[in-house]
Amino acid sequence: MQCTSFPDDLVGLQADWLRTYRSLAARPAAVGTTPLRRRLIALSCAISTHPYWSRPARTAGGPAELRRAARARAWVRAA
Repeated sequence: MQCTSFPDDLVGLQADWLRTYRSLAARPAAVGTTPLRRRLIALSCAISTHPYWSRPARTAGGPAELRRAARARAWVRAA
């Protein structure tokens, strides 16, 4: 199995994390960012505790590859 073949739910979580982060970055700090920050924390926890990471065959580049896969998915959906 390739290191880029992530489960769909994990890629979806990462794509949601990226969207939430972009929304947070676009907002002024004084304009109710708490819900977005809490969402990022919850998504980060869900990503880091996903069963995929307990697989013995995963590589050190896994998190970076996951972000690339999530960006690619977002790019395909936007087109």
